[in-house]
Amino acid sequence: MDDPFYTKDLDDETLFVVTQTFKALSDPTRVRILNLLFEKEYSVNEIAESLQLRQSTVSHQLRFLKNLRLVKYRREGTTIYYSHDDEHVITVLQQMIQHALHH
Repeated sequence: MDDPFYTKDLDDETLFVVTQTFKALSDPTRVRILNLLFEKEYSVNEIAESLQLRQSTVSHQLRFLKNLRLVKYRREGTTIYYSHDDEHVITVLQQMIQHALHH
């Protein structure tokens, strides 16, 4: 294969990150949050309101996504705003959404 990123065998850390990322994308709530963050940054309250979720649910899922470096945040006063942190993952997510809509 001519792809410079292709490797025949993957080290344990790479395998872990890849599988955890797919795990993150296997949860409907996390997919909804990442899809929303594709547009722009949102606060926890704005995410909860937009997706009609409890704030505690959103906070829990954002913590999971942040630990995988799929979302990042910035603080403005007492409000924390979240945005997506990995263009690669957002691209994969958008492609999967387009794939699903194509059927």
